[in-house]
Amino acid sequence: MSGEARSRFVSETGEDDSVIPFAVEPLDVRGRVIRLGAELDRILAPHNYPPEVARLVGEACALTALLGTSLKFEGRFQLQTKSDGIVDMLVVDFDAPDKIRALARYNGEALEIARRAGAATTRDLLGRGHLAFTIDQGSHQSRYQGVVALEGQGLEEAAHQYFRQSEQIPTLVRLAVAEMFSGQDTQPHWRAGGLMVQFLPVSPERQRMRDFDPGDAPEGTTQPQFVEDEAWTEARTLAATAEDHELVDPMLSGERLLYRLFHERGVKVFDTLRVRHECRCSRERIESMLRRFTPQERTDMIGEDGLIGVTCEFCNVKRTFEPKEFE
Repeated sequence: MSGEARSRFVSETGEDDSVIPFAVEPLDVRGRVIRLGAELDRILAPHNYPPEVARLVGEACALTALLGTSLKFEGRFQLQTKSDGIVDMLVVDFDAPDKIRALARYNGEALEIARRAGAATTRDLLGRGHLAFTIDQGSHQSRYQGVVALEGQGLEEAAHQYFRQSEQIPTLVRLAVAEMFSGQDTQPHWRAGGLMVQFLPVSPERQRMRDFDPGDAPEGTTQPQFVEDEAWTEARTLAATAEDHELVDPMLSGERLLYRLFHERGVKVFDTLRVRHECRCSRERIESMLRRFTPQERTDMIGEDGLIGVTCEFCNVKRTFEPKEFE
């Protein structure tokens, strides 16, 4: 666990755009709490997403940051979906230790139809396809990817499937997103929150989960009995009591929330990790990309204003170039 645990009074002031790692040692669990505020607005604002799509992007950002901040190296963690849903593609990049960006591609016509039918939840938006979690440690290291089938479930359940199948670590994930107004603002502000709790005892036997039935065992073979660890049962039950409004409440600190959940067992919190929106694009990178095209291909890119224009899908910033720059 990164960071340092100190004895101190529980903070009453919530810190947005941050992740708090924690541990409940008597229950052998570790976890993280995330709060996203202004940085989530910065991610969503350039795209003017419909509320349903913005909510899904908020959930994906919270989940990605919960997982990405656990990286012990300056690599990249990515969440990506591809499906037949209204949101047919969703991408969130987290560059350790603290940079995040996101985009979603959606069908506005299909969303309107779903609204009228009362079927525009985040589950409905994802549809059927797959969700991939990718860890990229850089050019000199191999990439790791875990894939989960999307079959009408939401991101929370997809995350549970990922940990069951790929990591085999008992894990509980809670995600919440809210649209809020403050003061005299006429525009809403988006907030997202999340909680991840994992069972990590020293003994691997206690951590092991029940394997899937292989289906090819000889007839009459007795399958091993699986008994869930009591410590994990208690930890999961306590964590599951966290309400959506508690995860996004700006007046409730992450530390106070953890105290509410685990005070009877004793919870330790570690140094807070910051999260900020920052896109990876730059004028230099785009210019380098354009130089890899042939002269004819660049000529085909020239617009009516006589310039080559490139808009970043993530931050929606458009950059223009004079064709003569590439001569």
